[in-house]
Amino acid sequence: MQPIAHIRSPYAEKFGVPRQSGLAPHAQASIVFTPQITHEHVRGLESFSHIWLIWGFHEVEAGHVHPTVRPPRLGGNTRMGVFASRSPFRPNPIGLSAVRLLAVEPGPLLRIAGADLVNGTPIYDIKPYLPYADSIPGASSGFVDSVPRALLAVELPERLPQDLPPGYREALCESLAQDPRPAYQDDPDRVYHMVFTPCELDFTVSQGVLRVSAIRRLP
Repeated sequence: MQPIAHIRSPYAEKFGVPRQSGLAPHAQASIVFTPQITHEHVRGLESFSHIWLIWGFHEVEAGHVHPTVRPPRLGGNTRMGVFASRSPFRPNPIGLSAVRLLAVEPGPLLRIAGADLVNGTPIYDIKPYLPYADSIPGASSGFVDSVPRALLAVELPERLPQDLPPGYREALCESLAQDPRPAYQDDPDRVYHMVFTPCELDFTVSQGVLRVSAIRRLP
């Protein structure tokens, strides 16, 4: 199975990527197709508001499979079977994300929002999202249903680098509010580093507040 496209996203590394798609709806990305894909392949796709992406965890080492994992939503200490999670350490490292389709452009190239993919992630297939079939009212979410998701309050410096992309502040705040830290880390004095293209930043977390202490534009 060969990739049909790769994603260009602001998440340059795994740290900071939202743990599910749609949690940072202002974070925009692009799907760049391989030369074998033509506009005929995407004809009619522009009429859909959302699409499914089937992609690969390309940064997971081959053979790095865990039968059980520690989901962040359970504090990082309770183990569950890998098939009861969305962990990347799977027998077949394949991911699935529903994202908002913003535009189909010549190339072809897709503009999307709400993706939870590292920059450069290979895309293996794209399918339209069908609300009548893909949305199941009343579906249960297993252990996730019983664990409340607390968002962090985010404090940014008053002045940010100039000429940032539209919606950058909103997308950055949405990403940081999800708490990028590993679930087992809660050190208020620890300074974390994150890349959110086109900037890099340092931050700390204390008592439910994430404070960005420095933000710099990448060279």
